[in-house]
Amino acid sequence: MAQWTVDASHSSIDFQIKHMMVTKVKGTFDSFNANVVAANLENLTDASISFAIDAASINTKNTERDNHLKSADFFDVENYPSIRFQSTHITQSGDAYMITGDLTIKDVTKPVTFEVEYNGKGLNPWGVEVYGFEGETKINREDFGLTWNAALETGGVLVGKDVKISVAMEVNPA
Repeated sequence: MAQWTVDASHSSIDFQIKHMMVTKVKGTFDSFNANVVAANLENLTDASISFAIDAASINTKNTERDNHLKSADFFDVENYPSIRFQSTHITQSGDAYMITGDLTIKDVTKPVTFEVEYNGKGLNPWGVEVYGFEGETKINREDFGLTWNAALETGGVLVGKDVKISVAMEVNPA
């Protein structure tokens, strides 16, 4: 088994959620790290994949909203500085993988499954082989204790429940 790291400058962890029931707000986490242990990155079925996100690095391009998301109403970054994922089971179908693992947000851990596509490999300008992957999952934020909301005068709520999480990773030898 070999150790691999994620090149954060060529990778991203993004999300989107409905706002006022009519549009989607997108955001990203600017700081994270991830590790992959695998015999062969072209067959992830025996891999162990983990990542840790700095919850305070949330970025929705709106400082007031970001500060609210960092508060106790949402991520409570003072008490829960990181969001974590650890794979528990991986299956493959062609170039796609179903990577199931434990996602921890605040003090709640729940199983989630990312549908991940292997995008291929290449050599970077320094002759190092790199591998690319993209994946998605959807969670109900309320399942993780992120329950703050506000009712709208016209009916409905300010913040949707379902959060789509998208991950793009470039993986390099450790």
